[in-house]
Amino acid sequence: MSRVAKFRRVLLKASGEALLGDSANAIDFSTVDRISRDVKAVRDLGVEVCVVIGGGNIFRGVSGAAAGLDRASADYMGMLATVINAVAIQGMLEACGVDTRVLSAIPMTTICEPYIRRRAVRHLEKGRVVIFAGGTGNPFFTTDTAAALRATEMGCDALLKGTRVDGVYSADPRKSEDARRYDTLSYMDVLSEDLKVMDATAISLARENAIPILVFSIRAAGSFADVVCGQGTYTTIGEEEREYG
Repeated sequence: MSRVAKFRRVLLKASGEALLGDSANAIDFSTVDRISRDVKAVRDLGVEVCVVIGGGNIFRGVSGAAAGLDRASADYMGMLATVINAVAIQGMLEACGVDTRVLSAIPMTTICEPYIRRRAVRHLEKGRVVIFAGGTGNPFFTTDTAAALRATEMGCDALLKGTRVDGVYSADPRKSEDARRYDTLSYMDVLSEDLKVMDATAISLARENAIPILVFSIRAAGSFADVVCGQGTYTTIGEEEREYG
């Protein structure tokens, strides 16, 4: 039985740590391959897909600033790390037969295209997976905010946040046996309770533009396609009232 996607265009946001897998290296290519195949499965459903990957597996700007680096310089280093991850995802997707383009907010034309909104939209319309790198191009903003910004600019129907757990919980389920998973949350629930699923700027931007955020486990193979089809386990952040799973 064929599955039907609920969305026409989506943005997948994953942290850089998602590429670590169980490897001691910054990038575990078996994990990158699995994530790439999951992206391909969604693209094969006829969904236009764009991706934002963090850079925390290589360098985190906040950590660099805490160690004494100027915060702006540290954030630029983090942005460069996202380009490395984007090129890794691009390589694996193209090995799977998926046409891709990497567009960076920081121009580096030898490696990828500069970010131009109309060009990115055109790539999506041609069936290419678009990978956004370089964050917003500005220090002091996270890749969560970059994901919300690009999802807004691309007119995405949903922003899917891939994490290590299968949704948003009342507490860290890896540390608390009493943690309860939410099926739905409002944007204001996340902001008022500081739930940390994404930073406040990203949540506010999604709220202002009515873009639902679906939080799921990116560690489970096939989960991206499941969520796009309204299946599997995930938390929806939108205007709905809070509901526990």
